[in-house]
Amino acid sequence: MKIVDSIQYRGINQVYVIGGDGSQRGAGVIFEEVRKRGLKVAVAGIPKTIDNDIPVIDKSFGFDSAVEEAQRAINAAHVEAGSADNGIGLVKLMGRYSGFIAHYATLASRDVDCCLIPESPFYLEGEGGLFKYIEKRLKENGHMVIVVAEGAGQKLIAENMKEMGQDASGNALLLDVGLWLSQKINEHFKKNKTTINLKYIDPTYMIRAIPSNASDNVYCTLLAHSVVHGAMAGYTGFTVGQVNGRHCYIPFYRITEKQNKVSITDRMWARLLSSTNQPSFLSKQDVDDAKVEDERTAKLLDGSPSNPKVEDKVASSNSNGVK
Repeated sequence: MKIVDSIQYRGINQVYVIGGDGSQRGAGVIFEEVRKRGLKVAVAGIPKTIDNDIPVIDKSFGFDSAVEEAQRAINAAHVEAGSADNGIGLVKLMGRYSGFIAHYATLASRDVDCCLIPESPFYLEGEGGLFKYIEKRLKENGHMVIVVAEGAGQKLIAENMKEMGQDASGNALLLDVGLWLSQKINEHFKKNKTTINLKYIDPTYMIRAIPSNASDNVYCTLLAHSVVHGAMAGYTGFTVGQVNGRHCYIPFYRITEKQNKVSITDRMWARLLSSTNQPSFLSKQDVDDAKVEDERTAKLLDGSPSNPKVEDKVASSNSNGVK
């Protein structure tokens, strides 16, 4: 309400909100308050998150740059791991609920032996577990590289550590899977009286802080042009984004009703498993659950609007002249 008070006081008639899912949720609330007051103000969003976790659109601005920079950390881990007997390079990348950065950086690198993401559960002990796979790779190659997204393995480590609450945006504060995994790997090999040399790299905020690459610069320019065209045409309550290669105007509620996640039953994840030769760590139940979630998501995106009343308000003209 204070934001809309300021918009009204300053005579602003176009509001552009740039950010991830939290920012887009905020833009949706601003739009509803503007509409409730009957103000002639266009509210539009531009998706910008390196996690690529905004649904409907092909990708978000910042993702390509993040994947490119993540490869530098992976390359460093590979050099360190290859420089010592039984060397292990462990890289933690961003990805709170969606493992797209880890997934695509692994495919691009070709030096990664194991990629762990939030969407794909894994376990440590026993046949087919992570420890057995690490032992196998060290025996075959003498070194290995592991990439882990920050949201991976949270259920495993939450069993013996306290809940850490939420941040200011309402997101769960995650336990540090990188430090935990480093400790567990070291403990396992120490117990088995095997000497390893593990190097842990956390480039999280280095990746966030880099300038965007050429691909993202072009994409950002196109997004800016599209969103201004929409606002100047009188549309409001939308986020701009590429969908199947075309720039579209998407209602806020479509963007905020779910998160985009890596599908562990599609070909891209199968390509990663083929590239790394890692086990899937999945039981039949895990695969069945993933298929059900994929089907539910497809129906949600392809079926009837989940909020037709809001869609009518966004799409139709009202008495204030804002579409």
